Amino acid sequence: MRKEILFSMNTAFRGVYNIYGYHFGEGEHAACIVGAMRGNEFQQMYICSLLSQKLALLEAEGEITADQSILLIPSLNYSAMNASRKHWLSDDTDINREFPGNRNGTATSRIAYTILERTKEYRYGIQFPSFYHQGRYIPHVRMMQTGHESRNLANLFGLPYVITSDIRSFDRTTLNYNWQMAGTDAFSIYSGGTERINRQDAEIAVSSVLRFLSRMGIIRYNCQGGYISTVMQEEDMLAIKADDAGFFHQIIGTNEEVRKGQTLAYIINPMDGRVRSEVVAPMDGIVFFVQEQPMIYQNVMIYKMIKKLHL
Repeated sequence: MRKEILFSMNTAFRGVYNIYGYHFGEGEHAACIVGAMRGNEFQQMYICSLLSQKLALLEAEGEITADQSILLIPSLNYSAMNASRKHWLSDDTDINREFPGNRNGTATSRIAYTILERTKEYRYGIQFPSFYHQGRYIPHVRMMQTGHESRNLANLFGLPYVITSDIRSFDRTTLNYNWQMAGTDAFSIYSGGTERINRQDAEIAVSSVLRFLSRMGIIRYNCQGGYISTVMQEEDMLAIKADDAGFFHQIIGTNEEVRKGQTLAYIINPMDGRVRSEVVAPMDGIVFFVQEQPMIYQNVMIYKMIKKLHL
């Protein structure tokens, strides 16, 4: 393993700020793996720490294929993490909304520009982003439909689902989109959570990456076959919103099959403890996502369901 400073800048109050990359193997730029971009992405950074241990061991045992190199970047924004903030400390900007960046721009824009320039020559780009809704979800691969995406390659991670989605306006400022525009096969791996470390989900994410690297001939690693992924459009999932505000009392969690009319959760009046409303499944299906905040508000999304195809 070789440690390198990929980006360095002086800050007003915290001295020199460095972003580190860890290189495994030597030769062709095969795969780049990026972890936390936000200060609350503890799960994403934790996954990278586990991957670093695995890759270092494989390198020591000579199991990284000759003339192949892997770059691991655990965090782009550990400064915010150290201060219990989500975004960049000085101006509250989100690094993953700054790509492709500007070498003469703000701090986060310069970081985005430098990281993209340093990583866009890699054949495969793997990112561990956080889900745009806070909660638990089934681990999956997510891809934007840019015309450059490869569903066949996404299946090689062996996760239960490959989710494709239409491009939204802000997607064009993300690392994944700009990787694709630069010719990198880019994949976003969602590992089940963000602010709380879940070792089981983290191990699933690590295994999926090692499985992919092995199948692409970058490493030699014996791993289980994983899932035959189900490919589906995000727009085909059904969002369930809260009818009332109150305490969220969850009954059904992620990856559970439910029947139409089955109780998923209760919304409780926080003042008197009475049930304000019952959340029921509107169809037969599988729970893909459930929010995990103790207090919820009216009309916010609390569940996402996948329609069951074979009953």
